[in-house]
Amino acid sequence: MDLLRKIRGFGTKVSSLAARLWLGYHFEIGRGLVCSGLPIVDWVPGATIKLGDRVVLISRSASTALGVSHPVVLRCLTPQATIVIGADSGLSGASICAAMEVRIGARCLLGADVMVFDTDFHNHLPQGRRYGKPDWRAISRPVSIGDDVFIGTRAIVQKGVTIGDGAIVAAGSVVTKDVPPRSIVAGNPACMVRMLEPR
Repeated sequence: MDLLRKIRGFGTKVSSLAARLWLGYHFEIGRGLVCSGLPIVDWVPGATIKLGDRVVLISRSASTALGVSHPVVLRCLTPQATIVIGADSGLSGASICAAMEVRIGARCLLGADVMVFDTDFHNHLPQGRRYGKPDWRAISRPVSIGDDVFIGTRAIVQKGVTIGDGAIVAAGSVVTKDVPPRSIVAGNPACMVRMLEPR
């Protein structure tokens, strides 16, 4: 068991170093980035990705209690797209996709296979929807996730949503509207369950 732990630890060091070198060449990466397995990072020239200090990206299933279905995905669809992940935040197999902007605060936890996106991906009118070029401005709105937010496994955060500081999104929820700070939401669509008690 100790040998297995050492092998996994060595693998994390190697993937962290590789990610720092590769991502740091293209984007703004804070100190102490930790990657268990390599994330999938895809962007259009001109797009921006910023990772704060000590961000953790879990792309290897053995590195988290629940496991993940796929590596972390960070994808920018347009030259104007921005993804920002604040310091000390951790993502496990999450998919973050931006046509405009997805901003995640500090000390956030995104559970296994969470999806966050700021666009509908396809035009709304049926004519040309399949093959037409997306009108990104018409079908996209920024997403903002505050500090200290916990988003449970396989939750989906859709375009135009703001999640307030300290909120909790229950596993499997579909967030289609703003979430107040220090609240717990659950369901599809996600609705308020209760407010968190002050400390």
